[in-house]
Amino acid sequence: MASSSSSPMKAPKSVADVASWYCAIVLLGLILLASIRENSVADEPVRGNQFSERPCDEIYVVGEGETLHTISDKCGDPYIVERNPHIHDPDDVFPGLVIKITPSKSTSRKNLR
Repeated sequence: MASSSSSPMKAPKSVADVASWYCAIVLLGLILLASIRENSVADEPVRGNQFSERPCDEIYVVGEGETLHTISDKCGDPYIVERNPHIHDPDDVFPGLVIKITPSKSTSRKNLR
């Protein structure tokens, strides 16, 4: 009698486990699909060697010997300190610091010529 009362309890638990795994897999698939679609959408068409003319990504990791001034010149972003509130002292930049770069439109046009 005890064995018959325990088997109905296992079936709902099993169904709940299967349902939660199914939801997790569907959610993972949606996240992957969204990331693929986000990466494939471009604001501007890619022409020629446009990648080699773009020296900086939106997220930039400071290298050894770099200053905010050299990064600003290299990447074309004169407002690095204003766009990165985690930089409290512009002179206290160290290798490995992650900063956000937003090149100005006039600088990127100058690089394309």
